[in-house]
Amino acid sequence: MRASVLVAEIGSTVTKVHAFANLDTSSPAWLGSGSAPTTVSEGDVTAGLRNAIADLARAVGGDIRWDRMMAASSAAGGLRMSVHGLVIDMTVRAAREAALGAGGIVDLVTSGEMGAAEAEALKAARPGIILLAGGVEGGDREVIVANARTIAASGIRAPVVYAGNGLARAEAVAVLEDAGLEVKVVPNVYPRLDELDVEPTRRAIQEVFERHIVAAPGMERVRDLVAGSILPTPGAVMESAKALQGILGDLVVIDVGGATTDVHSVTEGSAAIARIQTYPEPAAKRTVEGDLGVYVNSANVVRLAGLQEVGRYIQDIRGSGERGGRGGIPGGGEPEELGDLLSRLAPLPPGDMDPDMTVLVEALACLAAETAMVRHAGRLRHLFGPTGRVTVAEGKDLTEVEWLVGTGGPLTQFPHARETLARIVGLAPGVVEARSKRSGDAAGYSSRALGPPGHYLLPGRGVRPLLDSRYIMAVLGVLRQDYPEAADTLLRESLGGACHV
Repeated sequence: MRASVLVAEIGSTVTKVHAFANLDTSSPAWLGSGSAPTTVSEGDVTAGLRNAIADLARAVGGDIRWDRMMAASSAAGGLRMSVHGLVIDMTVRAAREAALGAGGIVDLVTSGEMGAAEAEALKAARPGIILLAGGVEGGDREVIVANARTIAASGIRAPVVYAGNGLARAEAVAVLEDAGLEVKVVPNVYPRLDELDVEPTRRAIQEVFERHIVAAPGMERVRDLVAGSILPTPGAVMESAKALQGILGDLVVIDVGGATTDVHSVTEGSAAIARIQTYPEPAAKRTVEGDLGVYVNSANVVRLAGLQEVGRYIQDIRGSGERGGRGGIPGGGEPEELGDLLSRLAPLPPGDMDPDMTVLVEALACLAAETAMVRHAGRLRHLFGPTGRVTVAEGKDLTEVEWLVGTGGPLTQFPHARETLARIVGLAPGVVEARSKRSGDAAGYSSRALGPPGHYLLPGRGVRPLLDSRYIMAVLGVLRQDYPEAADTLLRESLGGACHV
């Protein structure tokens, strides 16, 4: 079989390959996909890529040939970054939003002038890219120049993206370049107190990532195979999310993985909330929850929720006698038996799962997704001052969101994926408020997993679910760099044709 394009997604644990044809026509075709374990530990990720291509060939029933290859990658830890700014709630937050939106994993954040402790932390973090910000336009210039000197003296050879005060740009860049560091200059990420400008920084981060994506063994050979950019996988999902928002309207994408859960929202929010917001939020925002994964971090999801809460979710998924189960908890309904099942859940998804293990993974995916979305959402707070009570909004306003899109293997590749997504859609603000007031085991879920109680700025009950049934959003984010119309058509297909509006 001949494919126009293969798109590889080289993950930290699994490598997937999708084949496409007819991309320059009005009828683009998804031919199939293959997967194999990523082979970083074996010293060469191309071995896993070859195995995934072989699996694809088996899936399509014969030999597979292609004209070009494109790719996304989160292998070797993905896009690991450090972020340095002036004020934690201003330039630092803006820079961090840009880094996360580009698909980065932010290992270190510093605010103010870096001292000896921060310099040592930078050396220990060993970021792949350093994002240096600080000062609104025409504001402080001393701190960002001092931080440039600290970075230059650290011995870290990572490229630097400069997104700070324009008045300090020439001096800071000269310090960094004199130390032999590559510097990419972009407009100030926080030019004024009420304005974010994250898109130029996001694009620059992805460009630098693509040039330097050789950290995983064998990635330099993958780069030789690829025609075009290699995007960070989360950044590719964001590209699809932004495109889909242009088709459908405001949306949230929840990407549940084995180790982490990402949430991408694309919405300006409501005008009423914007008037009381304490800090500007980007229209396209990503958060990553490193403690919420279905396989690697399953124990943490259970710890946050409690065994009884997991059991309740399993009961809801199974329903009345569905799959012939004997109750809400696998194995007969006792928490001890659920604990035994959890102990057998491997860090990587097994090839075959029995019904009990399948329903457990579905419950964990639902819990991880719900928790991640509530953490992503902003909330209302009541402050008291000389003039009485004032209500303010902090964080991302999701109240105008119309669509909730589910992606990621644990959320899309199981029998009850649509039912699981429908349950997440039902996570209206009132449900969260009630959960926050529970006592006992469930209260541990609300306080430890969600954070302090408050009125959450979540989507209303009218939000509609869409399932990325082919688990293809990241791949299409890559494909749309050169084939945007084909990517839109294929995304509609994966979402069940629901994008006809």
